[in-house]
Amino acid sequence: MTDASGPTAERRGRPRSPAVDRAVIDTVLRLLTEGSSFAELSMEGIARAAGVGKNTVYRRWSGKDALLLDVLATIEEPAPEPTGRTLHEDLVLAVEWIRQRSLAKRESALMRNMQMQIQSSPELWQRYYDTFIVTRRKVLAQIMERGLANGEIRADLADDVELLVDMVAGPLLTRAVQRPDQPLENDLAERLVDTLLDGLRPRG
Repeated sequence: MTDASGPTAERRGRPRSPAVDRAVIDTVLRLLTEGSSFAELSMEGIARAAGVGKNTVYRRWSGKDALLLDVLATIEEPAPEPTGRTLHEDLVLAVEWIRQRSLAKRESALMRNMQMQIQSSPELWQRYYDTFIVTRRKVLAQIMERGLANGEIRADLADDVELLVDMVAGPLLTRAVQRPDQPLENDLAERLVDTLLDGLRPRG
């Protein structure tokens, strides 16, 4: 969560109450999980649902975009550290992490809402991308670069690391955001990685 010295808050009056911050953020998570879209929410409505005053919310966040970034920060978890033993093991670990996050209803609701912000609020989307997505993609890129270096991925794919990252992350994100009615089976990470590696491994 962004603290009182962070970019989404200003130092005013009494110190901020962590309990109030938590109540507001929990309220936003609940409303989104219950099916509200972020576009439908208002700062006044959020304050009302959280049982706090409108001015209390505005003292903490300059607007909905700043609030949503703090909401995202509270549920963000670091991606698992790759083991470096095999490409297969590292990719399954990374994809399973994405699958587990996609299974959580609140994360799925937030992902769908962020997808909607691409058109309606490109600045918010860019801040979300720079703050959260870039870090996740770096982990996948490191796995791919290690696989290229040790010969587990064809050398001719060395110039397409970004595309390889898209190929790993894309299928699960498609199901979680665009096809939420589809199951995310327990063995999905393993099957996805096995299918992907059949096309990435050196021939012969």
